[in-house]
Amino acid sequence: MILATDIYYYDDKAKAVALAFKHWTDEVAKQVFTCQLNTVAEYVPGEFYKRELPCILEVLKQTELSRVEAIIVDGYVILDNQGKIGLGGHLFQALNGTIPVIGVAKTNFADNTRHVARVLRGESQRPLFVTAMGMGLSDAAGHIQSMAGQFRLPTLLKEVDKISKEKSTSPVV
Repeated sequence: MILATDIYYYDDKAKAVALAFKHWTDEVAKQVFTCQLNTVAEYVPGEFYKRELPCILEVLKQTELSRVEAIIVDGYVILDNQGKIGLGGHLFQALNGTIPVIGVAKTNFADNTRHVARVLRGESQRPLFVTAMGMGLSDAAGHIQSMAGQFRLPTLLKEVDKISKEKSTSPVV
């Protein structure tokens, strides 16, 4: 099972979503996990993971992590050429390095050329920026490239974003 995650913030709450699918080329999720968090850390520039990571870990509690092949996060695993870790790297560490994490970002950091792959999809001239831990960067980029959808952003990554923004009927944590 592969998971794609996203978080949406409103007021001082958050809705965390994880879409589960079996194959990188799947067009439809097999299962959707959601939860609403009533207490969320404040956003601190440069420490985004402190706000987002607890939300992802909470929604992951609903899954069978032993069956997870990889987790996709909206953002970076490695932030710069020096190897500073981002949200995905912190998730990889929180899971004791047992599950590969792939970060997919829509914008690039100027100081990240060593640990990022630029992936062009569809007819878009704007790449996605892919980083990874627990799997080779070229493998991670190939997986994102192979995902279903004819546009820049794969269909399931659009879907997880959309679901995160829908009115919550998720369990409250």
